[in-house]
Amino acid sequence: MLHHVNAESHFFMPVRLTCATVALMVCSALPAMAILENPDRGQVEEALSRGKESGRKHHPPNEWYWHFGSTKPFESHGFLVTKISALAVLSGHFALRGEEPTAQDIQRVLGEDVLQVVVKVFGHSPGFAHDSYLLIQQGNRLVKPDHIRFDARAQAVGEHQGRPIFRAKIIGVFPYHSIDLEGRSTLLVFPGSGGEMTFELDFSAIP
Repeated sequence: MLHHVNAESHFFMPVRLTCATVALMVCSALPAMAILENPDRGQVEEALSRGKESGRKHHPPNEWYWHFGSTKPFESHGFLVTKISALAVLSGHFALRGEEPTAQDIQRVLGEDVLQVVVKVFGHSPGFAHDSYLLIQQGNRLVKPDHIRFDARAQAVGEHQGRPIFRAKIIGVFPYHSIDLEGRSTLLVFPGSGGEMTFELDFSAIP
């Protein structure tokens, strides 16, 4: 269950982001461009078309999110939810059912003026992610999310060296106007149990 907090009120080593080492990343699947705060009609239709075609082929719609981090078991990773990726995922889910999203569905996505950052982290106890936090660093500037959500109770996913492993999700919501959508950034992740992880993100390559 995700616990929601207002942003104002370790187990693993940091992971560097590279297309070569992250097999699940879709760096080559989408055209390179900065994150689009206000995509035009053609860009919207292109995203919907990609998702629809993917759904028809029964590919998982979530592949259209921009993934980062490790692909190894029990190592932290995540994805970004932009307007373009959300439209492709939306269209893909509908296509799996032989349907298409309505104009209201599409407008709902376009009306979300925020970048969602989702990170999956791992620890040794069910409550390790409680009070977790995210920040985006751009140059000398630290950007706080408007809202943070995290799994108050993590899910058991296996064992490592005789110790139980739990997986939790941390979600940060960042208004587009608060970040440089064309710059390189470092995502700072602070699990509630302590420690810090970093991920290098190049927003100029993310649609």
